Amino acid sequence: MKRIALLGCGSMGTQIALAIESGTFPATLTHVYDASKDASASLVQKLTNKPEIVENPHLLSSQPIDIVVEAASQDAVKDVALSVLQNKKDLMIMSVGALLDESIYDILSDACKDFKKTIYLPSGAIAGLDGIKSVKDELESLSITTSKHPRSLKGAKFFETSNINLDEINSATTIFEGTAKAAVSLFPANINVAALLSLIGLGSAKTNVKIVADPNTDKNTHHIEATGKFGKMTFTIENIPDVNNPKTSRLAILSAIQTLKTYCSNDIQIGT
Repeated sequence: MKRIALLGCGSMGTQIALAIESGTFPATLTHVYDASKDASASLVQKLTNKPEIVENPHLLSSQPIDIVVEAASQDAVKDVALSVLQNKKDLMIMSVGALLDESIYDILSDACKDFKKTIYLPSGAIAGLDGIKSVKDELESLSITTSKHPRSLKGAKFFETSNINLDEINSATTIFEGTAKAAVSLFPANINVAALLSLIGLGSAKTNVKIVADPNTDKNTHHIEATGKFGKMTFTIENIPDVNNPKTSRLAILSAIQTLKTYCSNDIQIGT
């Protein structure tokens, strides 16, 4: 039975907690933390087996647990990830965009080796990562176009300096084109898929991202194109947004749950 601690008690964290409590894989949620005390209290109230609410995020990995699951933010990863590994606990990261900071990536990579622990990165709201990984040495171009309803993009850092008014968009409109590194910085809660894709493939400076605001869609759609000496790959994933948080796709939650299930079980693993 694996013991899990949860960092982040919002919509995604709640769904992960409920999946753990369902008993479909051998695990128990023992400790939780959220910057909002109301969020952590609300989550615990939903559970029959009550995990302990810790007073600060660094206390999560000091507990007798096996893995910390991050479902909070890029800032949370930057603040807590190293201490988790130093406390010799595994870590699952949902806010993958934090790893596009090269200094953070290098520090955490070294810590995994030094403390013999593992960071798990679920596939999130996209698919085809095994294929991209297999042709990495022959990749010449890699791009992702993400289309979402404008309400799913509200609150992004991008709009602090942009003149675009999401409420005035009445047809599919490209609001951003650039590198994955820039996209993840400007849309930290919306485009972690671009970070994951770039880590698997050509890196954040060579992965192209386009973000489209489409008021006529009810899905979060990701279209990936990869070309190189191997040929060409294209993937289109049409995700249903989570009912409680339209910024997050249902598939991202399911991928997190499946990653945990594999971690906790002795299932045969297909692919990497």
